[in-house]
Amino acid sequence: MKGLITRNLKIYFSDKSGIFFSLMGAMISFVLYLIFLSQNMIQSWSSVPDTKLLLDPWLIGGTMTITAITTTLSSLSLMVQDRESNVLADLSLTDVSFLGIQFSYLITAMIVGVIMQLVMYLMMGVYFMIVDKSNLSIAILPQVVGIAILSSFIWTLFNLLLLSFVKKVDTLGKVGTIVGTASGFLAGVYMPIGVLPKAVQEVMKYTPALYNTAMYRDVLMKSQLHQSFKNLPTAISTEFKETMGISVKFGSQVLTIQQDVLIISGFAVVISLLAILISNFSRRAVISKV
Repeated sequence: MKGLITRNLKIYFSDKSGIFFSLMGAMISFVLYLIFLSQNMIQSWSSVPDTKLLLDPWLIGGTMTITAITTTLSSLSLMVQDRESNVLADLSLTDVSFLGIQFSYLITAMIVGVIMQLVMYLMMGVYFMIVDKSNLSIAILPQVVGIAILSSFIWTLFNLLLLSFVKKVDTLGKVGTIVGTASGFLAGVYMPIGVLPKAVQEVMKYTPALYNTAMYRDVLMKSQLHQSFKNLPTAISTEFKETMGISVKFGSQVLTIQQDVLIISGFAVVISLLAILISNFSRRAVISKV
């Protein structure tokens, strides 16, 4: 299985255009923020000190969630390519079990997701540190890495489930476009959750993206939130967190980061069960081609 993982990683990182397009959704959110969103949000929260220093990590948190979604999808696309070209059927003749082959795709996608999230984190962090004098804290790096691993895990499972229904390579581009666009909205990057209609907010709460982003923002913004709101009423701080998707309000309860982790884990269990069921059908289909 180690050989398959190495093979998959080499294929992913040797495809420069594939890497670029897998980061397209993240780069779009970054550019939109710089050109349009930042000034509007700064004006909306003009009463809050150092608003820009708050919004920079706010964007980073959402963009890293988008990166986790799109890069794991791009990595798992190799599975569809192998399936259509009958490489998967050939691999099933080796001494690696079908389950081992599937795990090689999963582990590859997780590794890719973690690496690309950390790359985006460092790139955006350094940019904002130079341009806005934001603080790129090394102290929170272990937490960021931990969330990156969890993010890669949940979105690898989700995309495995999604691509189980994709049989043709020609369909991958369309799926990637839809997922890349939707991820920006579901992660609350293109528009903060608090400004969206209530019905849309409720839909977002039933996807992992919102909780994933909330975890990142809780860690990345904690220090600056304390600085910016220390002389302001608690009600303003609470409103800011709920409107900007830093804290998710489910019913009457505002969730903590620990509860966000539990919800993400719950999504992972459900998606895993569905993926296992579909994998059984895929295995029979592959074996029938041998």
